[in-house]
Amino acid sequence: MEASVQTRPAVLILLGPPGAGKGTQARKLEETFGLVQLSTGDLLRAAVAAGTEAGRQAKAVMEAGGLVSDEIVIAILRDRLAEPDTARGVILDGFPRTSAQAEALDRLLDESGQKITAAISLEVEDAAMVTRISGRYTCADCGEGYHDSFKQPVEAGICDKCGGTEFKRRADDNAETVASRLAAYHAQTAPLIAYYDGQGVLKRVDAMGEIGAIAAALEEIVAKAR
Repeated sequence: MEASVQTRPAVLILLGPPGAGKGTQARKLEETFGLVQLSTGDLLRAAVAAGTEAGRQAKAVMEAGGLVSDEIVIAILRDRLAEPDTARGVILDGFPRTSAQAEALDRLLDESGQKITAAISLEVEDAAMVTRISGRYTCADCGEGYHDSFKQPVEAGICDKCGGTEFKRRADDNAETVASRLAAYHAQTAPLIAYYDGQGVLKRVDAMGEIGAIAAALEEIVAKAR
């Protein structure tokens, strides 16, 4: 019986650089386990729109051009975790980013007797990420995604999906910018890797393979951890 298997909501953290597939894999885990993906940006916007106390504080900081403090983010996250749809668990996206935030998150979870189920690091090769991200472009009309090396339109210059002939690239999807973002990620995330490894909840997954194989590896980790 399911109720006897799951004793507490799952709290998952997905770590990985831009282009590692965190969004794709988070959606698959949502579908498989009934989890809710919580993005820091979405949480802030929702709290501001709802006019919660923490949301009003965040709005004042953002309107003044400042950075929202960890304390406000934690307060917003506390409110969100109390909502009914998170009863089966959550996938945290974009938080924590530092060891201090990780420690604050642990204190928050401890309030309700929860803990991190698993911190999963999607391991990728930097050179491959530069190629993967810098080669991306989309149809300007319907948004269908393409890639210089991995997925070009069947008929050159014409979108397979809508027949459009205009394409666009993100301004920051170039080799130099991607390399800089990867370097920043490694510098920022290295302490988190050590932090969660020390807690015994860090799991590493080779994210250079096929999407289905990566999803299967993640599902196995989550199923065992719960």
